[in-house]
Formats: sequence, structure tokens, C-alpha cells
Amino acid sequence: MSSRALRAAVLGVAISLATVPVAATAAQEAGTQQAATERIDLNTASVEQLMGLKGVGEVTARAIVDYREQNGPFRSVDDLVRVRGIGEKKLEALRPFVKVE
Repeated sequence: MSSRALRAAVLGVAISLATVPVAATAAQEAGTQQAATERIDLNTASVEQLMGLKGVGEVTARAIVDYREQNGPFRSVDDLVRVRGIGEKKLEALRPFVKVE
């Protein structure tokens, strides 16, 4: 194999490998966008599901589940402000992504 053919083969492999992460990232973003359009029920969501919400980490997710377990089901999304660590600003940010059924 000539050096020119070898370089062309290496370049082809490099280009192929470089596009794999981009395709994976695009698929992940599409999945995230789809998930964002589906509201999460505060009365059935797991800690892991709640952590999928923007701005909700493990501590806040655990606080939501603990509140639900200690006080019974949420009656409305507005009840989130009763959870330690969630104020009006965070409630408004979460409102489009959560529901109570």
C-alpha cells in the first residue's frame, strides 16, 4: 500500500470515528427534548425521574419523594413550595414539566 493510500485510509477512519459522537449526541438531545415535553407526575415519580428535570439534583429529588411519603400525595403542583429547597422561582421553572394526577 502506498503512503498516499495509507493516508487516505487513515483519514477515512478518522472521519468515521469523529461522526459517531456527534450522532450519539444528537440522539441524546432528541430524547431529552421528547422527555421534556412529557410531564412527570409528582405523585408517582422516582428520585431518578425527578433528577431528569433541569435544576433538580439528587438532594431536591429526594426531598420531593420524602415530602410525598411523609405528607401523602401532592394535591397540586403548587404544593412543591412546601418542599425544603423549592421556592417560587424553582416552582415556576419546574411547572411546565411536572403534573399532579
